[in-house]
Amino acid sequence: MTKACEAGVALKNAFEEIEGREGQLHKENLALRDEMEQISVFEEIVGASAALRAVLSLVSKVAPTDCTVLLTGETGTGKELIARAIHERSRRSSRAFVSLNCAAIPPSLVASELFGHERGAFTGAVQLRLGRFERAEAGTLFLDEVGELPAETQVTLLRVLQEREFERVGGNQIIRTDVRVIAASNRDLEAAIAVGIFRSDLFYRLNVFLLKFLPCGKEEKTSPCWLNTSSIISQEEQERALTG
Repeated sequence: MTKACEAGVALKNAFEEIEGREGQLHKENLALRDEMEQISVFEEIVGASAALRAVLSLVSKVAPTDCTVLLTGETGTGKELIARAIHERSRRSSRAFVSLNCAAIPPSLVASELFGHERGAFTGAVQLRLGRFERAEAGTLFLDEVGELPAETQVTLLRVLQEREFERVGGNQIIRTDVRVIAASNRDLEAAIAVGIFRSDLFYRLNVFLLKFLPCGKEEKTSPCWLNTSSIISQEEQERALTG
């Protein structure tokens, strides 16, 4: 083999080595970028337990979809932080994240808070008011303690989830809505269904993707209370939720 041929082979090998290293660097760069994105999104969520990492992995999978998410568990287990993380990883992240604690609003005013009201709809309604659905348009609405909704409001919420439309309290104009709903409850909703205080059809609509947050035991006092199990209501719903 001539020196020219040897040099050509050496040069070819060098180029192949460079290309291989470039490919590896590209993969490492993508992995690092994804890690940095997760750090920025989950910066408020502190902890390193395997259970918490599993939760965040599920959040990353469900966030880009547009399915409804239900978070269940005791108060103080970080459900709103997880809801915000889902919003920040979604295509709606540039729009509003609006929250409502359903247990903190008097039952007679919950519908007005959610769907707004027209002027004169009830005593004290001196002007038109936009509800949380309108304020969250194209964004995410987080309904905390959804199990505390009164029966009549459950019916209206079910219609919104099914038909993507509602009317303000005291109004008759149909308002179309494009809002992702994330709901949370510290109540056992299936037990509430059994005793007739929560609608089973509304539960089905909310329970597309379910994250259960388990309470901390004594042995986990120093770790986050987001020890979780995750379940999807069916394999069909799981595929629909994660593939769109």
